[in-house]
Amino acid sequence: MLTIDLKGRTALVTGVSKGIGQGVAKMLAKAGCNISGCSNSPEFSEGVKAFMDSVASEGRQAIYTPLNITSCADQEALIKKTVATFGGIDILVSNAGVNVFEGAENCSDKEWEFNMDLNLKSHWQLSKLCKPFLELEGKGVIIIMTSNHSNYTIPGCFPYNVAKTAIKGLVQSLAIEWGPKIRTIGIAPGFIDTKGNQKWFDSFSNAEEERQRTINTHPVKRIGTTDEVGGLCAFLASDQAAFISGTTYLMDGGRSALMQG
Repeated sequence: MLTIDLKGRTALVTGVSKGIGQGVAKMLAKAGCNISGCSNSPEFSEGVKAFMDSVASEGRQAIYTPLNITSCADQEALIKKTVATFGGIDILVSNAGVNVFEGAENCSDKEWEFNMDLNLKSHWQLSKLCKPFLELEGKGVIIIMTSNHSNYTIPGCFPYNVAKTAIKGLVQSLAIEWGPKIRTIGIAPGFIDTKGNQKWFDSFSNAEEERQRTINTHPVKRIGTTDEVGGLCAFLASDQAAFISGTTYLMDGGRSALMQG
């Protein structure tokens, strides 16, 4: 039986107050990590409490920092707090992002810049700031969350899909330039059962019908869970995955294997 053991390691996870980030934090804690989490939610919000409780339930320590992830000053403060609390950083899961769906013709310069700052540049900035700590033991891991939109997309998802596609290049460059002391990996989730995806379903006149239609486009006949994304993160951060770097894993329940009619 494969056991993922991350005991004694510290993971910095962004976007932990909801969705995938919360699932990642939970599963890394289950594998033994202490967690430094952050998001743009207030410190005493329901989502932050859920994050803190999920880590504590695994017998691990968690700290939380509210911040603007696109701010270098906020990122620097986050890293300083993390290192002061835990003594270092072993794993970075750069997850925070948001859908920016405007369409190529209607997207304004302001929306383009917001998207690129949040969904691309922030991952690079945070990785650079974490680098000195990740490389200390020679076993650092960076995991950057992209999207199935980096492999295929639909009309109206510009410029989000552009940033998510670019993350694959970022993952490759960091793996090449910062290895062997740091491994860099991307994860591209498809439909995951989150409030964000439910918001997408709710934009249709019949949300349940659209949800079922989407489920039917997946060979596994369901959509994914945040714990499944977190479980993949835990494996990729572990020593069992030590030969994996520079690639982005599509996690979409087989949807891309099926020609959509």
